[in-house]
Amino acid sequence: METMLMLFVPLLVTGLLLLPVLPLWRGTITGKKAKNRLVVNLGMFCGMILVAVLAPFGLTASAADAVTTAAGSVDGLALMAVALPTVGSCLGAGIAVKAAATAAIGAISENPKSFGKAIIFVALGEGVAIYGLLLSFMMLNKI
Repeated sequence: METMLMLFVPLLVTGLLLLPVLPLWRGTITGKKAKNRLVVNLGMFCGMILVAVLAPFGLTASAADAVTTAAGSVDGLALMAVALPTVGSCLGAGIAVKAAATAAIGAISENPKSFGKAIIFVALGEGVAIYGLLLSFMMLNKI
């Protein structure tokens, strides 16, 4: 029963995720380029679901392996938690720098004397990434 559940739940989830695609296949939404991209995206998603379903069948473990795996997974989760502030702050900084740099380029092209004021806003956006990196280093020292 458990094996059947492991097989049919991912298939049910995949079916539910494919429901929004029906208007595209019926022709309600048109666009060949969009259709091709959607097919590639869904194909990769279904492949990942297939791997997630079939991967656990090849794994065997003993009780001793489970203890070392549990300790290793806790360390891995702690390191992923340390990486989250850096990832989030770098994404935010990238968005901020993109907006500030394009505005700065436009301002400098109209008035070259505004370079000093414009570069400050770009540097402020980059400071967000540095703060996230510092926070990650502080968290890494606690592990």
